[in-house]
Order: sequence, then C-alpha cells, then structure tokens
Amino acid sequence: MRFAGEHPESAPRDEIERRQLKRLRALLAEIVPRNPFWTCRFRDAGLLAPDGRFDESQLTSLDDLQKLPPVTKADVAEDQAAHPPYGTNLTYDLADYSRLHQTSGTTTGVPLRWLDTPASWQWFLESWEQIYRMVGLRRDDRLAFPFSFGPFIGFWAAFEGANRLGNLCLAGGGMSSEARLQLIADNRATVVCCTPTYALRLAEVAAEQGLDLAGGSVRMLVVAGEPGGSVAATRERIESAWGARLFDHWGMTEIGSLAIECVENPGGMHVLETECIAEILDPRSGEPVEPGAIGELVVTNLGRAGSPLIRYRTGDLVQADRRPCPCGRELLRLEGGVLSRADDMVTIRGNNVYPARLEGILREFADIAEYRIEVATVRSMQHLRIEIEPAEAASSQPAAERLRQRVSRAIKDRLNFHADVTAVAAGTLPRFELKGQRFFVTR
Repeated sequence: MRFAGEHPESAPRDEIERRQLKRLRALLAEIVPRNPFWTCRFRDAGLLAPDGRFDESQLTSLDDLQKLPPVTKADVAEDQAAHPPYGTNLTYDLADYSRLHQTSGTTTGVPLRWLDTPASWQWFLESWEQIYRMVGLRRDDRLAFPFSFGPFIGFWAAFEGANRLGNLCLAGGGMSSEARLQLIADNRATVVCCTPTYALRLAEVAAEQGLDLAGGSVRMLVVAGEPGGSVAATRERIESAWGARLFDHWGMTEIGSLAIECVENPGGMHVLETECIAEILDPRSGEPVEPGAIGELVVTNLGRAGSPLIRYRTGDLVQADRRPCPCGRELLRLEGGVLSRADDMVTIRGNNVYPARLEGILREFADIAEYRIEVATVRSMQHLRIEIEPAEAASSQPAAERLRQRVSRAIKDRLNFHADVTAVAAGTLPRFELKGQRFFVTR
C-alpha cells in the first residue's frame, strides 16, 4: 500500500484505516481454520462460513470489528494452562517458530509464554523502526540496554531493531548497576532503554558513587514496562537526574511494541495504528467511550499471524487526545500515556485511587529514595499504609519525621483521606532492575 508520506506512520487518516481493514481481513484469512484458539472462538460467535473459514461478509468495514468477541489475559492464561506449555494460539507447526518470550508475571505470578515466527519477529523490528523515527534516533546514536536479556521480552526487539538500523548497541545483561553505568560512560552511550524504576535506580547508584550523570553523554531515555514514564513527577525526576529527554513507550509481550511519544509533544503517546487497531472501551459495558473519556485500551495486532491477539483487553486505562498533534501525524494519541491499570483501583474513604496518582505525589519529594504502598482491608474498610525510605540527606530521625509529616499532609490535601505513613531505615525497601513492585493489596 502506498502512503502520502515517506513512512507509514505519516500517512493520512483514511490511508491508515484502509491499511488496517486490509490487513485485518488478510490476518483472519490466514489464521482460520489453521489456528485452533481463534477458530473455536469465531465458530462459537457464529462468524465462520460453511467451508470453515472466516465469513468475510461479516467484516466489510472497521465498524464491524465489534462483531468479534474480545479476549482477556485470563482467557489466554486458561488456554495455556489447559494446553501446556504454549496453548492453542498457534497458527503454524511448532517447527515454524524461532523465538520464545514470556511476560514478567508481576501481576498474576504466572507468566504467559509467547512464540514468534521469523516473520512475526520481523514485524516487531519494523514496529521499532517506526518508534525510533518518532523519537528522533540518529545514525550516530549509541544505545545501552541495561536489562537482563532473559525470557522477559523487555527491550529485546528494541535492541535488535536498533542493531538492524546499524546503530551500536550495548547489552548490559548480567552486570551490576555499577558496571552498567561504567559501560554507558566508557562507550559514550547517548540513548538508554530501561524501565522508569531502573532509570531511577541507576541515578541513585550514580549519586552514591559521585558520578555526574547529568553531565554525561546520554541525551535520551526510552522507558517502558510501567506507567512511571508518563507520571509527571517521576518523569521530571528522571530527566533531571540524567540531564536527558525521556520518551515513554508502551507495549506488551503478548501484543507487541505499539506506542511511543513523539519529539514534538511530550506527555502522551501515539499508538502505531499502522500495525494495530486500537479501541477505547468502557470496561464494564464493552461499548466505545465518548470522545475524550477514559476507557480500557483494546488492541488487535496486525503483523503477528503466528500467535495473534484480536480485540485484546489490555487492562490499561487511557484517554484519547483528539487535538491535532504538532508532529502532524494522525495516529491516535493517548493523553498522559497509560493512566493506570483497570484492576489497580482501590477505594479509600469513598475516593477512587490509582497507584499512579500516589506515585505522582510521592515522587515530588526528592528526599524519598524508595517507597512501598499497602492497601489493607480492616473491618470491611480499606486502609492505606505507605512506607517511605528517606534519602541519605533526610535519613536522620528528625529529618525523617519531618518528611513523614509532609508526605502525610500532601496525601490528605490532594486525595482527601488520611494515610498511615511511616519512615523506614535506609536500605530497608527493595530495589528493582525491571518493573517495580511497590503496590500491594491484602485482604
């Protein structure tokens, strides 16, 4: 398909939608009846023709997408549990798959396993080519990837995508934080790809070592894996510590790398609608939300025929920004990025609270090195407990007490309820290299 601009992400809206419909129809023709998972679901929904293929008359426009049944992570997990180890969402013979990745398992404790064919992995890399264009990657940029390079997909595709473009890529797997900082410094890395949590952890280690991180070579950080990159206070803290521009990125092991900030408009993310179809639905009714309202992001990826997801309920709450973006692209833009997880909301004294809102308050305090939040149900009511670990400058008992009081007041003033805030000794709370686990709900 030809595009008005040089690259697909620069295409006008009508061309993007034509591309989406064409690729969706091709995807459905490819996977049915080969893929047992989707063939069964579409048969149950009455969407198959007499010959067992997908009935193309059911999909004449993108408006017909809502005829297809949505799928949840629980549906996929149940299928993998019933048909171990990979489930039935496989379009081809097992010998046709060349890569295995799995989710981090931080939400449910049970990771999903995901297989990719060489063609599907190529699609991943092409998605990253678009992402790198949108953040302004240069030919002379050197990229550091301080993550584990284990089965968690992390930045595997980002690494190989940049390598495919010819950029120098530095793998930091199996290293200590100190060694990774040295790797970045020795090789004059200009781009760092990691989670927001680990960007803050590296900044903490650099400060302990007396390293001038902000005066170093890094000009850009691409962060993903948790909402922190779009939390204003967290973003400001990372950018200040590194002296670099932060770009928030969104993706999932099971769905792909599908959203990124553009250079021209910080504080939100464009969805790569060239590679997927995105819907924003009411989590309860499943109907599209009113323009500009908050809803659940539901995604159909279009280039992963070996193990596709169609109308996948991500569980992420987002809000569409309908204003034209200064970058000129007509891709869907999510104002504020991913706002929170739909299942993370708790109600404290009648107030609906999301972890990202609490993070935004806590990260405003430069003297907080780390924190932990626990929501406990006591006598049928939810109570919020927050442990804060003061930075070295505020670690004395009087300073820690003043910090505790300031945090407690800020939460009361901003969220209209009292939280039980305690200050803990230095080194008490864990540090993380991937996603941070700071929010716990106990019953």
